[in-house]
Formats: sequence, structure tokens, C-alpha cells
Amino acid sequence: MTHRMTRSTLVSAVALALGGCAAVTPSGGRADVVIRGGTIHSGGEGPAATGDVEIAGDRIVYVGPSRGTRGARVIDASGKIVAPGFIDPHTHPDTYIRSADAVARQNLPWLAQGVTTIIHGVDGRGTPDLAEDAAKLQGSGVGTNFAAFVGFGTVRSRVLGQDDRAPTPAELEQEKALVAKAMCEGALGLSSGLFYAPQSFAKTEEVIAVAREAGMRGGIYDTHQRDESSYTIGLIGSTREAIRIGREAKMPVHFAHLKALGVDVHGQAPQLVAEIEAARREGLDVTADQYPWNASGSNLDAALVPRWAADGGYRAMIARFDQPAPLARIRAEMAENLRRRGGADSLLLTSAGHPWTGKTLAEIGKAWQMDAIDAAIRIIRVPSADGTSAAGTSVASFNMADPDIDLIMRQPWVVTGSDGSDGHPRQYATYPRLYTEYVGKRGVIDLPRMIRRSTGAVADMYRITERGYLRPGFFADVVVFDPERYAPRATYVNPRVPAVGVDALFVNGVLAIEGGKATGATPGRALLRPPPAGCPAR
Repeated sequence: MTHRMTRSTLVSAVALALGGCAAVTPSGGRADVVIRGGTIHSGGEGPAATGDVEIAGDRIVYVGPSRGTRGARVIDASGKIVAPGFIDPHTHPDTYIRSADAVARQNLPWLAQGVTTIIHGVDGRGTPDLAEDAAKLQGSGVGTNFAAFVGFGTVRSRVLGQDDRAPTPAELEQEKALVAKAMCEGALGLSSGLFYAPQSFAKTEEVIAVAREAGMRGGIYDTHQRDESSYTIGLIGSTREAIRIGREAKMPVHFAHLKALGVDVHGQAPQLVAEIEAARREGLDVTADQYPWNASGSNLDAALVPRWAADGGYRAMIARFDQPAPLARIRAEMAENLRRRGGADSLLLTSAGHPWTGKTLAEIGKAWQMDAIDAAIRIIRVPSADGTSAAGTSVASFNMADPDIDLIMRQPWVVTGSDGSDGHPRQYATYPRLYTEYVGKRGVIDLPRMIRRSTGAVADMYRITERGYLRPGFFADVVVFDPERYAPRATYVNPRVPAVGVDALFVNGVLAIEGGKATGATPGRALLRPPPAGCPAR
């Protein structure tokens, strides 16, 4: 018997494949944009299907087989991949989105990869003045959408400065009030960077008390955990601490850039995964993001200088360098930290515009005819313009093992994030590198999983509504990329080179990339969570 599929049956079949999509405009009508004939990945779990995506205003109005809709603009996507714009859950974009230069604010490093939404305020650095900050950013014009966390580090510094001490009861109340304020202004939750001073000075109980303010208002605890290596409590101990914080604060836990960093913990990824899986089985919502690189991004002082030496901030640290007894202790602990990082050859100096740019710490030490630790201290001593930090200490730290990276990448609760920061190629090339290296060359994950973990899965984890999927009624954040040309161009030596292969990118229905080139548009919006229960602030 020959079975003939009616057109309505075909629409239903394709809609099912694309996650239950349906039309919100009548067949045969008009749309502002028709993306025609592409291989559509909806951002969900279903398979891809060939069809059209129609946009009217800032919304998607149809996803499915071509229905003859006329468009004011028609994009031929034959042979191309059409997907939701990528959502990057962990970024450091201040150089771009806060620039006085309108071109920089287009946020091209992310747009060129196909990213339409970024999440910032991570690692404990988000401002508690979230509404004011979001209004300024959107008012200045930004190329991507953006959402933000309130940062534990910013809050603690505002109340306690850079000091290594516990808060008084009154100061703890001030910290909690700042977090509550930010949650009521639209923060996604509380981020922390307990590896970094002065956050590292906080005891677990302080973090729990502050995090609880975000948890009771529906927030997520997003953490650069206290130790990804063997610096203090170790990778597994740090993982257990973060899970404890989430459990006692009654909130989901999200591990930023999950990894096993350094020679002491290579091979610990199976135990790391087992700890998280156990917490998930107990009912705690635990997730993570990961970047597809074997080098992390940091700076020399964070990577090498012991935390006690940073008590009081940068100037206090430099003063300790000038005292023989503290310096001797600092040098000894820096040497041990350098060992766990893999040695001086493993640290590539990436800050732009310095004599050491593009050289390893070993190479610059040899050029200066000094020990690598002395070379690092010499670099750290060069102050920023305001004297509150070092000027040029960014490094790419080659400290991860492929088996650990691969195992973490295969976990269903892991999504992709760039951790994009100045001087590291992940800022410009994370998603195309994932595609070419881990999907194409090595086959660690497949293309549907790559797109899912870059779109819908991120939206679900971070509770970002009406984005992350190609569905009628959702905002028109859409990427069209060429599977034959989509590729990274940034390298560790030349990290600031945009990716190629994105033919078109829509942000809120506006073309930000057309024909592979930026249009100059800055249609990004601040994505603020609606005021949760427990608002106004305490």
C-alpha cells in the first residue's frame, strides 16, 4: 500500500521534530523575514528537519515546512544550519559592552560566533546596582542581549573592602541586603569566585547566609568554585562545598567552567562527575558549563601568588614583595603553585602591548636572565593606571587533560560557555572550536548535542524565558551558519580574530550579521527576571 502524507500531516510531523512548533500567522501571508530551506535545529531534544523560519517584528511566527509565505526579506538557507542564537552562560565582556566606542559595543567577538545572549556578572563580580547598570548598558546600545548575576565578591568588597576577616553581624546584614536588592532588580542569582581574593577569605557559612537571600527569591548559585585544583581544599572538597552551599541555601548550583586544573588533579574528572551525579540523585539541581579548551585563562597573581599575600589588596601585596621575610615565603609558595600549574612553559602571557606578550613565562625569564618566579614578580609589579591592580598579567594556562575535558563534555547536565576574557581565544572562538574540534574532528559530542547545549539547555538552566528555542511566539534570536565554513580563527598567539561562517544572525528580529559581516546594529536588550517572591527587597 502507498501512503500519501497530506500537507497538514507533514506540517505536524516537522513541527513534532522541531519541538512542537506551530504557526501564529495564517498560511500564505507575509512576514518581515523568511529564512528558507535550512536545516533547522530547534534547540530542543528532537532531530533536525528542513524547513522555513518566519519572523515578524521581534518574534518568530512560524517554524516548519515551507508554506509559501512572502517575506520582505528572504534568506536562502539551503545547505545551511538554522538554530536559535547561542546563549553564552559565562562571559567577561566589559571591554566591549562598556566601551565608549559604539563599534566595540556591537560585541562582535560573540556575534561572529552566533551568540545572541550573554550572561555576565560572573565569578562574583556582578554589581548589586543591577537595574541601574542594565539601563545604562541598554541605553548605550549593545549588540547582544545580556543578563546578569549579582556578585558575592562585589558585595563583600563593598562592605568589607579587601580584608581577610569575617563580617560582623551588622556587616553580614548589609551583604544580605545588597543581594536581596539585586534579586529584586532582576538578577539571575548570586555568582561567586571563591578562588579569588577577597572572596577566598569568606568562610562557607558566610557564603551560605548571603546566598540564601538569592535562593529565597528564586535565584541560582553560580560558582567559580574555591579550588579547581589542589591549592587549598582540593577539587573534590571544593565541589562538596559548593553543593553544600546550594543545599543549605535551598537553591540550584551551577559550576562555572567545570574542570580538573593542574597536574595534581588530572584524572579526577570521574570522581568529580560522581559527586555531582550523587547530589542530583538526592534532588539538588546541579549543572555546569564548560569551555572547549585545554588552557584556562587567568592572571599571574591569581595563578601563582598565595591568597594570604593579597590581604588588603594589590598595594598591600606589593608592599609584602618589598619585605624580605614575606617575600621569601611568597616565592616558595609561588614555586609550588607554578609546579601544580605545569611549570613555566605552561603559562603563556597574553596581555596585549607588553614586552612579554605572546611569550611563555619560561621564555621571558630566559630573556631577562632570571628565575621564572622573579620574572612573574617583575610583571606583577607593573601597576594599572589607577594603581589598584597589575597592568599586564593575563595568561593562558595550559593545565587540563583531554580525557577529563571529554568526560565532562559528555555529561547531559553540562552546557557550553566561553568564559570569554581579554587575551584568550575563547572570547572569539569557543563555539566554532567546539564545532570543528569536538564535533567534527574528534566526535566527542554530535551536532544536535552541540546546538542543544548552546541554546535551549542554557535557557532552561538559567530560566531565560522565550529564548533558546525556535518556536512561534519566542523572540527572534536566530543564527544561520554554513557547516562547511563555520570555524575559529583566533589562536593563543593571535586571540582577537573573529570567527567565520555565520551568514546571518538576528537579535530580537534585527540583523546583526548579514552576509558574514556586522551590520552595525545594537539591538540587544537587558533580560531582567521579573520581581520574584520576596520583593521588594528586605
